[in-house]
Amino acid sequence: MSHWLYKNKILEEAPEGAFGFVYLITNKKNGKMYIGRKYFGKTRRVKKKGSKRRKVIRKDSDWRTYIGSSKILQEQIEKRKSNFTFKILAFGKTKGQVNYIEENLHHKFHVSVDESFYNDCIGPRRFARVSLDKNIVNSINKITL
Repeated sequence: MSHWLYKNKILEEAPEGAFGFVYLITNKKNGKMYIGRKYFGKTRRVKKKGSKRRKVIRKDSDWRTYIGSSKILQEQIEKRKSNFTFKILAFGKTKGQVNYIEENLHHKFHVSVDESFYNDCIGPRRFARVSLDKNIVNSINKITL
């Protein structure tokens, strides 16, 4: 059974046309959060005997039971899952859309430098808790194009 909330309802089935989703896990005890992404399925291409084309095999992922990729977060959830909320923020129609939404939110909320997030990296880039004071964050937020 799924634990993912979307518009205050448990999501049991993947929406038609959605490739994956971006989510927010929140620790109700201390308010600490985690923004991540999950794909609804996996695809792989295997050779077909006697053909140059490959066969596409689709398989559901473990999205219904997934609890994030952060080791620290996983340990805390396994101790007491009832202390956490699992909320879907947005769906993406393609892998690229899901990845873009996630990274965009990571940058928008400065997740790798803000102590109120479990996240320690953005995409494949690890920042190891870069030290940014409030003046730098404020100046970044004021930039307009």
